[in-house]
Amino acid sequence: MPFAISVGDQMTLGFRAGLSRSVACLSLIAAVGVPLAAPAADAIRVIEPYARATLPGQKVGGVYMEIVSPGDARLTGVSSPIAGAAEVHSMTMNGGIMKMRAVASLDLPAGRPVKLAPGGYHVMLFDLKMPLVAGEKVPLTLVIEEAGKRTHKIAVSAIVRAGDHDGRH
Repeated sequence: MPFAISVGDQMTLGFRAGLSRSVACLSLIAAVGVPLAAPAADAIRVIEPYARATLPGQKVGGVYMEIVSPGDARLTGVSSPIAGAAEVHSMTMNGGIMKMRAVASLDLPAGRPVKLAPGGYHVMLFDLKMPLVAGEKVPLTLVIEEAGKRTHKIAVSAIVRAGDHDGRH
């Protein structure tokens, strides 16, 4: 008697064959130790990003965070769709005078937390397209270069906190 297969059986056999190939591939990957995704410990971490709420009509804002890179890296840029421009700045006090300057890059030494905080390094947002309102989020993209090798773009969402507006950035 000849062997007959209905359309439903063909689909079942095709699915089973595909499933068998998928299981075989995954077993091979597991056997040779190829990771399916990079472990979280190898990722650049951005900790507690936040922005200060702005006053009505204010066109600049500050964003703060802590960055930890597993290897030597540099923060080389930042952007936000809610600002005309975004820059990494340093702020220093010299003889009672506050000096704020844009920096081309910020070193991120391997395994050492780098704080972007009021009174030090921070992100400045210029030409804000909307006010920064407490409780809302500010989307940012950080550009990080790993020791001259690869460049990563990291999406960050900074929560807006009520500001004290003391003039420090």
